[in-house]
Amino acid sequence: MTILIGYVPTPVGEAALEAGLAEAAARGDDVVIVNSPRRGATVDADLVDEAAAAKLVARAAEAGVSARVDHTTHGADVVETFDTLAAETGARLIVIGLRRRSPVGKALLGSDAQRILLDAGVPVLAVKPTA
Repeated sequence: MTILIGYVPTPVGEAALEAGLAEAAARGDDVVIVNSPRRGATVDADLVDEAAAAKLVARAAEAGVSARVDHTTHGADVVETFDTLAAETGARLIVIGLRRRSPVGKALLGSDAQRILLDAGVPVLAVKPTA
């Protein structure tokens, strides 16, 4: 089976990566590290380049996990991107990181993580950074 890991180069993304790799190693799953540019942006600070992607794949290999990085561009609906990738790869789990947001921030801006938690078609493991 496959695990999808939502990744951005932040403590939240690192927490998701570590949890996803641990889960994949424990169950013998492959991993797709999803690093998707936001809404078709050509420049995105959260998008990893080829060298950084190669390091992510190497970290997975060190954990005994086969992995690849996917840069599928998502439109307005990030849930659709995860559901499409889950269907294409036969993923059984999505792993995402959560960051702290105020209730007002959530109400005004919404949350991609919240939408994934509530609407994804496969189970979701949500983790927080330790620090």
